[in-house]
Amino acid sequence: MSQLSPALKQATPVVAVRGEGLHLYDADGRRHLDFTSGVGVTSTGHCHPKVVEAVREQAGRLIHGQYTTVLHDQLLTLTERLGEVLPSGLDSLFYATAGTEAVEAALRLARHATGRQNVIVFEGSFHGRTMGAASLTTAGTRFRAGIGPLMPGVAVAPFPAAFRLGLSEDEAVAYALRGLDEVLATVSAPAETAAMFVEPVLGEGGYVPAPPGFLAGLRERADRHGILLVVDEVQTGFGRTGRFWAHEHESAHPHGAGLRPDVLITAKGLASGFPLSAIAAPAELMGRAWPGSQGGTYGGNPVACAAALATLDVLREERLVENAAEQGARLLAGLREVAAGTPGIADVRGLGLMAASEFCRPDGTPDPDAARRAQQSAAEHGLLLLLCGIHLNVVRMIPALVVTAEQIDEGLELWAKAASAGGR
Repeated sequence: MSQLSPALKQATPVVAVRGEGLHLYDADGRRHLDFTSGVGVTSTGHCHPKVVEAVREQAGRLIHGQYTTVLHDQLLTLTERLGEVLPSGLDSLFYATAGTEAVEAALRLARHATGRQNVIVFEGSFHGRTMGAASLTTAGTRFRAGIGPLMPGVAVAPFPAAFRLGLSEDEAVAYALRGLDEVLATVSAPAETAAMFVEPVLGEGGYVPAPPGFLAGLRERADRHGILLVVDEVQTGFGRTGRFWAHEHESAHPHGAGLRPDVLITAKGLASGFPLSAIAAPAELMGRAWPGSQGGTYGGNPVACAAALATLDVLREERLVENAAEQGARLLAGLREVAAGTPGIADVRGLGLMAASEFCRPDGTPDPDAARRAQQSAAEHGLLLLLCGIHLNVVRMIPALVVTAEQIDEGLELWAKAASAGGR
């Protein structure tokens, strides 16, 4: 009898048979409050009626229309609609199926467009598991060990993770930008550097938001040296952080006003659970991709595009970006209250509906065992959560953007019980 690969490890023991909104149900009918959203994918919740209806209708018309063979109406309409929410000037799109595939496409584009080879990434980054994307990933050796040699030409600069560094946010930004300047002076000459890839909030690296000033510092150096700034919004995009794109938080500050990436990568919440990803760039930049470098059998699938269009409608009609900001603030405030009574939780941080609690021992060293106990205890109480962080000592919460205040409070009540199990 065939079986799943033993390398696949499940974070919870749940076997789901049905999903609705913020809840998953197992074969016994037990309800589980899902604060994982399929790793940030089900942005409109499980089986949102408008997404389900759009998918059903499209599946009855056209299931597959390979976009280098024929175009289809859902692809063209989605491209037009994304133009309404993308940063100004990012007016050309390429579609793929997964975030890692979109990262690969952005990497190809950066090297083609600049004629340069090197790429700079930041400590704690996660960009995917395919070979190029894994070469850009530093969120843990589990993502890159045993498959080397990896792609050459990648340099790693510091990320301003203030808690880990033991610095204030301003000090962490200054430290990270000095470190980047040193990388450019010692490892990757500006004239050989094609791009900098950055997450506005570290994902697998521990849910660490980039403090104000960091992205603006990257933009200034990119402009100065002719380097492309590639912002990986695979997990942070589509309203997750309380703005449509996480880098827009930087634009709200005077030092980052008007900040715009050269290339933006999106996936996960884009299509409410259907496999769809994209990169966006100015048409002139996208036009520098070499012929044949962009393609794929399933990219821009009609059913996935229909789901993405429905997702855009739901985000607007139900004001889900605003809800992410409001409920995210409620969630972070509640997590800080729990942490105040749980000695093992050393830090609470996040942005919008990306929230994290970091477990450390009394001496300040990471405590992955405590984080694991708390996460597993939460599952026993009916709250589904995930771990992250380079030491897997961070418990993250990623509820769907449709989450209500009552569901946030329910999750916090369950988390308070589970956190005590981790802190013991």
